[in-house]
This record gives sequence, C-alpha cells and structure tokens, in this order.
Amino acid sequence: MIGQRSAWLLIAPLLLVLLLSFVVPLVLLLPTSFQEYQPGQGMVAGSFTWENYLRIATDGYYREVVLRTLGLGLGVTVLCLLTGYPVAYLIVRGHPRWRLPLTLLVIFPLMLNLVVRSFGWIVLLTNRGVVNNLLLDLGLIERPLKLMFNMTGLLIGLTHIYLPFMVLMLVAALQNVPRDVEAAAATLGSSRTHVFWSVTLPLTAPGIIGGSILVFVLTISALVTPRMLGGPTYQVMATLIYDEYMQLLDWPSGSALSFALAASTLVIIWISSRMTRRWAGMA
Repeated sequence: MIGQRSAWLLIAPLLLVLLLSFVVPLVLLLPTSFQEYQPGQGMVAGSFTWENYLRIATDGYYREVVLRTLGLGLGVTVLCLLTGYPVAYLIVRGHPRWRLPLTLLVIFPLMLNLVVRSFGWIVLLTNRGVVNNLLLDLGLIERPLKLMFNMTGLLIGLTHIYLPFMVLMLVAALQNVPRDVEAAAATLGSSRTHVFWSVTLPLTAPGIIGGSILVFVLTISALVTPRMLGGPTYQVMATLIYDEYMQLLDWPSGSALSFALAASTLVIIWISSRMTRRWAGMA
C-alpha cells in the first residue's frame, strides 16, 4: 500500500499538468460543439444541435476529408514501416561501422525545424523544382509531374518527417529480441530468411504496432506540412479544423471536428494497446 501511495504521489504532478493542459480545455470546448452557428452572426446563445456532428457523417465534403485523412495516415504508416524496418535492422544487426552513420542519418532530420523541412520538399517537388527539372533534363518526362497539392506530395513529405520515429521504435524492439532464440532456430536447421519471418519479425510485433500507431496518430493530426504541401484546397482534418476556427469563425463545426479527430485517435490507441498485449502474450 505504501508503495502504491508513493507511486501516485510521484506521478501526481504529471497527471495535474495533463489534466490542466488537455482534459480541462476539451471539457470546456465540448458545449461549443453542440451550439448552432449562423453565418455573419456567430454562435447562437442557448442553442443546442447535433447538426455539427451529423454533418461530418452525412456531408460528402466532410466525408471526403475524413477518408482522405485516414488514407493519408495509413499510407504514411505503411511507407514508414517498409522503409524504416530495413534501416532499423541494419542499425541493430548490421556491420558496426555503419551503425553510427545510419543512426545520425535517422536522428539528424529531427534537429531541423518542421517548417524548414517542409520548405525543402517544396523546392524539390514544385513544377519547376529539382525533381521535375532533373526528369525533364534526362528526357524521362515531357511535362512536369504534379507532385504537390495532392496525396503524392503529402505522402512524400510526411513519410520523411515521421520516418525517424518509426525507426527509433523498431530499433528498440529489435534490441530486445533475444539472440539465443534466433541462434536456437538456426541450430535446428532454419535458414536466415525463415528465422527472420518465424522468430525475429513476430518478436518485434509490439514495436511495429507501437511505431505504426505513433506515426498514424502524428500523421492524421499534422497541420503545418499538409498546409504547405497540400495548399489551401487539398484539405485534411487538421487544416479543415484550422480553417473553421481561424477563417470561417465557425467554432461549433471546428469543435465537432476536433472531437471527432480526438475520438478516432483514442479508438485507434485502444485497439493498438489490445493488439500489443495480445502479441506480447503470444510471444
């Protein structure tokens, strides 16, 4: 009992900060999401409506933005996983001389400001940017490819930005895989490929799930990069919420979208935690 009480006292300051920083603002914002908004007049005092939430499910434009956001999150997560796993594997299991350079390459982008990295991709991906000019000079294309203000630009930019998070999660998972288990499988006649698919990959499943959830949540809530690479017309949920608040001054709709995004994030985290516990139990 004394140990539990001491533990609660230790985490009490952090819980208080989280309560004041996240929970209280959300609770204060909840009534706003049920208020009615009249263009040119603002919020109608004393009103109550479910329209702000129903619009998200029934309006075609809102559904398109929601599906685009979820598709973007899934795409970036898959790209980060497919790209990050080999890099993490080389860092942990590769030649020692490559570990430090690869680790620095992974960590270095985190030292740059998010806006700077997004501007860098604008320079690369515009119609007359580095990529299109190179392809035109090589004669591989006849006209510039449209690499911005669409899903392609967002996938490239966000994958580059969130790839380090996936790699770091996978590095930790690979370091926790017991070498003697892999050695035992190899001793029993399994090839390196079979050892990887039957032993290494299942044992790193919690890291895969954790990294995927982290990247997915960060992607669907990203604002700066989708605004810069997607422009004002190619909307995702974060940019749509920003426009509802700051440009249209429609606070009820923005609040409803914020709660929808928060609810979907919590559901994803809950599902991932159950999957992680199941994988851990199987391992």
